[in-house]
Amino acid sequence: MRITVFRRLMADEFGPGRAEVLAKDHVFSALGGRTVEQALAAGIPAKEIWREVCVAFDVPAERR
Repeated sequence: MRITVFRRLMADEFGPGRAEVLAKDHVFSALGGRTVEQALAAGIPAKEIWREVCVAFDVPAERR
């Protein structure tokens, strides 16, 4: 998954403003105690990050 696709999915699911805040501030234990931005910078694939975001925020399966 491209990072641009990942960011579009985040914005579609949470709204552009909340998606940006979530990516910078929310720490995910499943991503090694990193935020989305830190996980991307560490080279974790966007698809893996999206899966963890979906699990953490109970995104319905049809939107995953």
